[in-house]
Amino acid sequence: MRALSSSQGGARRGLVLAALLASSLLAGCSSLPSFLGGGSDAPKPAPLAPNPLLLGVRQAWTAPLGPVSFPLSVQVQGDAVVLGADDGTVAALDAASGRELWRAQAGAPLSAGVGSDGKTTAVVPRNHDLVGGGGGKAVSRERLRAQAFTAPLVAGERVFVLAADRSVSAYDGATGRRLWTQERTGEPLVLRQAGLLLAVGDTLVAGQGGRLVGLNPLNGSIRWEAPIGTSRGTNDIERLVDLVGGASRNGNSVCARAFQTAVGCVDAERGTLAWTRPSNGATGVHGDEARVYGTESDGKLVAWRRDKGERAWSVDTLLHRDPTAPLVIGRSVAVGDGFGFVHLLSREDGRLLNRLSTDGSAIAATPVLAGNTLVVVTRKGAVHGFVPQ
Repeated sequence: MRALSSSQGGARRGLVLAALLASSLLAGCSSLPSFLGGGSDAPKPAPLAPNPLLLGVRQAWTAPLGPVSFPLSVQVQGDAVVLGADDGTVAALDAASGRELWRAQAGAPLSAGVGSDGKTTAVVPRNHDLVGGGGGKAVSRERLRAQAFTAPLVAGERVFVLAADRSVSAYDGATGRRLWTQERTGEPLVLRQAGLLLAVGDTLVAGQGGRLVGLNPLNGSIRWEAPIGTSRGTNDIERLVDLVGGASRNGNSVCARAFQTAVGCVDAERGTLAWTRPSNGATGVHGDEARVYGTESDGKLVAWRRDKGERAWSVDTLLHRDPTAPLVIGRSVAVGDGFGFVHLLSREDGRLLNRLSTDGSAIAATPVLAGNTLVVVTRKGAVHGFVPQ
C-alpha cells in the first residue's frame, strides 16, 4: 500500500481515490461540435454590455490550485469547498478566507472529481485502482471496470461511482471494498463529460442513457425509471442521448438535461415524469421552487416554469460565450463563461445585474455557493471567492 502525501502532515479528511480502467470500446465528447472538430467560421461571442453594477459583489480572495481540464465538480461542505486539479492535487479551502485547510496528492492526473461528505473525499485519477484511505494513508485498492468522468458521490459511508459505460457501483467508504454493481448495456458512444449522480432521500438517482433511474443504495436494485430524452436520428452521433451532470432538486422534484435533446422534471419519490421539453444544450441545470434554469448550446439562458415546463423567459446575453451550467444565488443566476467572466442575471427576467472578472481563462466548473461566498475556479487553476459588498 502507498501513502498519500499531504502538505500538512496528512490530510485531515479521509481520502478515497477512484481510478479508471481504460476501455477501447468507448468514445467521448464534451459537446457535439468539438467532437466533430471546430471550424474557423465559428460564431462570434456576444459583445459585453456595460456592467450595470446593480448587485454589490466584491472579490474577497484568490488562491492557487493548478490547471483544470477534467470535468471538475466543486464540493461544498459547510463553509468549506473541496476541489482538485489536473496534476492530482486535492484540497479543501475555507470559503470565507480562501485559507487552505488541507491538501493531498492523488499520485496521478485526475479524470473526474471531487466527491465528499466532509469526512471522506473521492476523486478519479487516471490509474487503474480504487484506493481507499483515511488520514492520508491508503488502506485498500480496487480496480474499476471502465473509465469515469463523473465525480463520485459520497453518502451514507459509501462511495458511489458512475462509470462512462453508465454502470453504477458502490464501495465501502472505509475499506474501498466493492459492494455491488448495477450494469447497463453499453452505448456505441458516451459523453466525455460528467453524468448525473445524486442522492434523494433514501434513493440513489443516476442518469443512464436518457433515463433517470432510482436505485436502492443498499443493493443497487432498480426502484424506478423515468425517460427524459430519447434517441433519434440515423447514426450513432445523432442517436447519442445521455443525462449530463448538474441537476435541480426541490423536494422530490428532480430536473435534469438530456444532452442536446431535452430538459425534464421527475418526481423522485414515485419515479414519474412530470414534464419534458425539447432543449438543445450540453450543460446541467439549476433552479428554485418556481423555475429551472439552463444554458443552450448557442449560449442562450432559458428559464422554464418548474410545475408545467412552460418557458418563462430566455436571454441572448451570453450568446456564443460558452457558458457553464447556472447557479441560483439570492435574486440572481450566476453563469461563468469561456472568457473568464461570471455573469449575475436576474432570476425574474434574465437582465444583467453584475459581471465579475477572474484571470481571463475559461471558468472550469459550475460556480458554487459556500456559506456567504461565491466560489469560482478557472482553467488556469485560480480559485476566486466573491462576497456581497
